[in-house]
Amino acid sequence: MSSGDDYRFCPRCATPLVEREHAGRKRSLCAACGWVHWDNPLPVLAALVEYEGRILLARNAAWVEGMFALITGFMERGETPEAGVARELKEETSLDVVRADLIGVYEFTRKNELIIAYHVEATGTVQLSEELVDYRLVEPERLKPWRTGTGLAMADWMRARNLPVDFIDLPARIARPAAGGGQA
Repeated sequence: MSSGDDYRFCPRCATPLVEREHAGRKRSLCAACGWVHWDNPLPVLAALVEYEGRILLARNAAWVEGMFALITGFMERGETPEAGVARELKEETSLDVVRADLIGVYEFTRKNELIIAYHVEATGTVQLSEELVDYRLVEPERLKPWRTGTGLAMADWMRARNLPVDFIDLPARIARPAAGGGQA
């Protein structure tokens, strides 16, 4: 996606934007006031949640039946990634973070996102938010990551534990794909 796909008009002065070379890349610029759409990736937090010895995968209400993934959400202004992943987990599942360890950082260029993935040990009672319609608890050795987004984080986490990694293909049509994940 080019930067022009996101903004057609300047958010400062409403002048139509033009595509031009700026700072070594093609960007959307405002010829009237000089505003530049940098189109930087958004930070997304992902939690590979270990709960009662298994991995919690959830299904978003907008996804196809049978599609389960990691808990993800956008980082908010003023919070650290660790605080953000704890907030997202609490909002989406009502679980509390006992421990969070960074798995890695992964590009998700299709959605212009940068995924910051954590292995999270959690406690509490699962109560899903309205965004989620179902969850599964999966034995770690039965996880099936895919080759994009948080699926790569899941695969890295599995490899670090000497678990076999068997990638799956994504369904042909996903209503609103997340930053990645896995399916049991």
